[in-house]
Amino acid sequence: MGVPSEEMLRGMQPASPHRRRLQNKYKLFLMALPFLAVTFIFYYLPISGWIYAFYDFIPGIPLSDTPFVGLKWFRTIVSNPTQTAEVLRVLKNTVAMSTLGLVTSVFPVIFAILLTEIKAGWYRKLVQTMTTIPNFISWILVYALAFSLFSVDSGVVNGILVSLGLVDEGFNFLASSSHIWLTMIAWYWWKSLGWGAILYLAAIAGIDQELYEAAEVDGASRFRKIWHITVPGILPTFFVLLLLSIGNFVNNGMEQYFAFQNAMNKDAIEVLDLYVYNIAFANNFPFATAVSMLKSVVSVLLLFGANTLSRLVRDESII
Repeated sequence: MGVPSEEMLRGMQPASPHRRRLQNKYKLFLMALPFLAVTFIFYYLPISGWIYAFYDFIPGIPLSDTPFVGLKWFRTIVSNPTQTAEVLRVLKNTVAMSTLGLVTSVFPVIFAILLTEIKAGWYRKLVQTMTTIPNFISWILVYALAFSLFSVDSGVVNGILVSLGLVDEGFNFLASSSHIWLTMIAWYWWKSLGWGAILYLAAIAGIDQELYEAAEVDGASRFRKIWHITVPGILPTFFVLLLLSIGNFVNNGMEQYFAFQNAMNKDAIEVLDLYVYNIAFANNFPFATAVSMLKSVVSVLLLFGANTLSRLVRDESII
């Protein structure tokens, strides 16, 4: 049996700490690579479509045969009084809905805290399951539920009100713009309250249980333990999600509002995302692209602004 060569001995030696760290970095990069690819394909690649905002594009005609108009569609937002009024109306709806979302963002926190205070394990799991399931229901089905409850002719609520003699005829709740902002935020939290509480439940589970035991020994009440241990323990999670919500201030989504919109409430329910969708399908694709571009730029500026404010106030940031 021959004597091992120097290369064989070097290969038998354990890897150095620096080499192990390098190998771990490569493994982590390979694990993240599929998610980076998905992000690039679905979030960065579509940015190439912004080029349509600089052309007088009509769907069906090749872009090479379309005249270049520069910043025409961006100037239209401020130069055309009718268009400016429409954009301001939509912005008002967007700001109102986003503000209500920020103000009520404490609901999942409160719900998560109350959920952890339920001592019966089976009942806590039941409540969590029943409040999480609506998140997986499409907004079209949510509207179908709303229609079965609040429609004029066959709605359960109107049927009860008429049978009790409280009203003479049914009220068309779904076609009314009165309190539509509150109605939309109520449906949103009905659908997403349980799902939104999951992160806070995870944060609460990560709090050191010895803190609660020490507080109990000191005679702290349940409310005191919540206020002095649970709330500070989940505040970092709350602030991170709040920063992300501020960054998405002008991004309300369109599925919910698309499902609930009709000719009677459109003026009060149309937010920016839904407005871009409606304008695009009204064959004004370049203008819709221009509005969408400005919306994205504003979202990025808001995110960096909120991140800077957080760094100055709390000495923490997410970027």
